[in-house]
Amino acid sequence: MRHRKKGKILGRKIGPRRALLKSLAVNFLLKEKIKTTEAKAKAIKPIVEKLITRAKKNNLANYREINSFLQNRTATKKLLEEIAPRYKERSGGYCRLIKLGPRKGDAAEMVILELV
Repeated sequence: MRHRKKGKILGRKIGPRRALLKSLAVNFLLKEKIKTTEAKAKAIKPIVEKLITRAKKNNLANYREINSFLQNRTATKKLLEEIAPRYKERSGGYCRLIKLGPRKGDAAEMVILELV
């Protein structure tokens, strides 16, 4: 039973799953819009929203915390200097999911995840 277990497994072991989520987060922050499956988008959305909330208070501790997760200085810099100041007055809900329908090959539900 998965009682009190948080997050989606996405058919991967813990290492590849962490790498996938980190890669999706970095690409999403750099491009501000990605097309992916619904399950992956729902898994990455709370992670990115927590990063944006942390980045709204721009200080050294938050920079180090964000960079330790993303491990990408350009994504961290863009998040702190461009993305977070846009949402200073907003208290949450920075991402939007737009459903596209099933993918042709395997009928996986596809979505666009974008910043509001």
